[in-house]
Amino acid sequence: MSEHFYDLSAKTPAGKTIPFSAFKGKLVLVVNTATKCGLAPQFEGLEALHQRYKDRGLVVLGFPCDQFAGQEPESNETVEEVCQINHGVHFQLTAKTNVNGPDTDPVFKYLKKKLPGFLVRRIKWNFTKFLVTKDGRPYKRYAPTTTPAAIEKDILKLL
Repeated sequence: MSEHFYDLSAKTPAGKTIPFSAFKGKLVLVVNTATKCGLAPQFEGLEALHQRYKDRGLVVLGFPCDQFAGQEPESNETVEEVCQINHGVHFQLTAKTNVNGPDTDPVFKYLKKKLPGFLVRRIKWNFTKFLVTKDGRPYKRYAPTTTPAAIEKDILKLL
């Protein structure tokens, strides 16, 4: 497992590699997402943060995940369009990702190791959020029910 956030990468829904070394000097908010989740209205809040702070160095990364009650039925081919049409999303989405289990994506292995959850390390539900500082240090893990607006104070402190 990687020891540094900047050694990690993800794939776009189209399969292009996103090297996290490109995020050096930026504040990164990592979120596992699902379009059919009851928490999907958080897409709008995440997009608002993205629009408000992208020019100051905030990067929002959405990792679509179908591990919780089948709430991400979209494919890599359709997820970006559905998120844009239904939720106005313009922040970067990745290919569908596993956040728990034997096929856990390395990004979530790393983040769960550095910021274990309350009582357990596993991701409990969609829209778990991780904030990573400009120097690549995992800063805080937020519960699925924590709204993007509630994270704004931490974002402002770290920008």
